[in-house]
Amino acid sequence: MNKRREEDSLGPVWVAGDVYYGSQTQRAVENFPISSTPFPHAVILAMVRIKRLAAGVHQYLDLLPVEIAEAIVQAAQEVESGAMGDQFPVDVYQTGSGTSSNMNVNEVLAGRANEILTGKRGGKHPVHPNDHVNLGQSSNDVVPSAVHIACLMSLDDDLLPALKILHASLEKQAKALQPVLKTGRTHFMDALPVRMGQEFGGYARQVELAMERIQGVYPRLGELALGGTGVGTGLNAHPDMARRVVRKLVNETGLPFTRARSRFEAMGARDALVELSGVLKTIAVGLMKIASDIRLMASGPRCGIGEIRLPALQPGSSFMPGKVNPVIPESVLQVGARVIGNDATAAVCGHMGSLELNTMIPVLAHCVLESIKLLASSSRVFAEKCIDGLEADEIRCRDMLDQSTGLATLLVPDMGYDKAAELAREAHESGKTVRELAMEKGLLSAREWKDLLEGL
Repeated sequence: MNKRREEDSLGPVWVAGDVYYGSQTQRAVENFPISSTPFPHAVILAMVRIKRLAAGVHQYLDLLPVEIAEAIVQAAQEVESGAMGDQFPVDVYQTGSGTSSNMNVNEVLAGRANEILTGKRGGKHPVHPNDHVNLGQSSNDVVPSAVHIACLMSLDDDLLPALKILHASLEKQAKALQPVLKTGRTHFMDALPVRMGQEFGGYARQVELAMERIQGVYPRLGELALGGTGVGTGLNAHPDMARRVVRKLVNETGLPFTRARSRFEAMGARDALVELSGVLKTIAVGLMKIASDIRLMASGPRCGIGEIRLPALQPGSSFMPGKVNPVIPESVLQVGARVIGNDATAAVCGHMGSLELNTMIPVLAHCVLESIKLLASSSRVFAEKCIDGLEADEIRCRDMLDQSTGLATLLVPDMGYDKAAELAREAHESGKTVRELAMEKGLLSAREWKDLLEGL
């Protein structure tokens, strides 16, 4: 990177042919070269949006000259459109308030605004990163607000639509597979008959509830700490700034953002993000249950359960010809493991709200946003590459159902529990089916047996 340092009355400023940011960002890059894991770009974009809206509000309130406000707005719009994406190099493992990334944003916008106004990239004149871009703001209220904005937008734009796709796929299969009667299982043992459509209907309901859980978090996640500045008191912020910025944010996104009822809660605690992480973990656990069930039902195909056939996405293992593994369900299971791990991290981060500020915001944001992204991607893949293309092996289902001793339960109303249990034991020991023994003993006819099953 081709950089040079210049001295001005406010200290050293980093300017260069290929960077817009200044000394505070450079020091952060030099001091925190820990993981090469960049601060979440979704949060960067949310901070940029806050700066853009704040600049417009401060112009309206006569706190910023028109030319400076317009230059900041233009610079922000360029970043939001995809420009200067390489100008945010600060690692996620940085100062716990996210100050390094907030200053990175301030300096990039100021540097580009100065280029717009003077033709010279970077620096602090005429647009200053603190006095103008960060006017009425602190990292302590901007970064938590930006994380909430990024998470709520990611939920609404990515995860909820993905879950809707998965829900529709499961609902479609529930209807298509309703005629297929099969052996139910509890404790991994043969149980009462069920319809495969009923099982898939249960999975669809899990996903439906997942969507409801996400939407249930919206009101608390929508509360923003903006206007609290350093410790929640709002020092040096215009009393009308936060209200106007939040109103503009709602108009732009259509999402339920509000000013926090208590800025001290909104800055000192990260409970809404911890709650969201718990919801994401719940969703992950639900998807893992569905993926595990599908993997079991597809096991075999000849020596396992083999009730369904999955799309052959990766036929043939590295060693065993013709073997088709359940690759998509297994990818969903791995995503679930990661999300559960992220939730454990989120819990640790959440309790680090020491007095007026939580100091583990960057890694908390990283974990929650990663979980959202992973769940959204895996839900789409699960639906499109697995659920949509699976088929029932109706012959296999019928044959295994006929062998189940659990069918004796159907005869309990007529024979009582003890006699039905004796029939099941006899079927197991003799190798005959419950149906065969029931007919041999004259308990019911073939037609009556068929009617009994079809009535399930």
